[in-house]
Amino acid sequence: SDAQAPQRPTSERRNREVYVSVLDGKGNPVEGLTAADFTVREDNVVREVLAASPATEPLTIAVTVDDSQAANSAIQFIRDGLKRFVTKLQGKAQIALSTYGERPTPLVEYTDNVAQLQKGIERLFSKSGAGCYLLEALLELSNGIGKREAKRPVIVVVAVESDNEFSNLYHTKVVDAVRRSGATLHVLSIGSPAPSMTDEMRNRNIVIADATSQTGGRRDQILAESGLADRLSQLADEMTHQYVVSYSRPETLIPPEKIDVSVTKPGLTVRAPKRLPAR
Repeated sequence: SDAQAPQRPTSERRNREVYVSVLDGKGNPVEGLTAADFTVREDNVVREVLAASPATEPLTIAVTVDDSQAANSAIQFIRDGLKRFVTKLQGKAQIALSTYGERPTPLVEYTDNVAQLQKGIERLFSKSGAGCYLLEALLELSNGIGKREAKRPVIVVVAVESDNEFSNLYHTKVVDAVRRSGATLHVLSIGSPAPSMTDEMRNRNIVIADATSQTGGRRDQILAESGLADRLSQLADEMTHQYVVSYSRPETLIPPEKIDVSVTKPGLTVRAPKRLPAR
């Protein structure tokens, strides 16, 4: 208990912020919540929630797209979906566009210029004979977005399910890089998961599962190519209707590892980081 501990000056309580998505049963953002609706625990210890308000900081979003041979039939759907996505985020995000078929390749540097992004999206084609290098792309994007020291970094992967992952990276290295970057990872995969058991595919599957879950991102399986545009649109809504929840943590020598954000109202889905950035 704190009874016998000397009173610490209040400056030793650190205020922290966490970005949180709250969605209803249909996946739409829930508005109008206040600090009283949120509970924050760190390593299972309840923290005092000081404030919760709509997040207004601009987003920094790295979008990377599968342009391997497997994406051939999906490319037009990907273009259409991304055009809607960048238009919806106009004025609210700096967006960069890259691809990861053959090798990670930048297409458009970070910009809030929608016309420039649309032009880049028009240049998306699938590369004949190319495999995927998703894990290499995630490592590069995490390092790049981390250096930008963005307030709200996000990585969005548009993937096409196939068994042609060729990255030679081990999953822990990639998951750690994503966490260190502070970015939320969202992965939208088109098609049914491939039943492949290669090491490359196993590492890829673990990265997608762990990094989305630990950073508070979505992992969407979209069975029909035509469903992508709606999911991207929903993701744009989710990102532009997040809350920033501010809470207080006593100063400790060992920072907590796990964070758990929940809401008191039933039937809602809360997406927030589960592990604090390894900084």
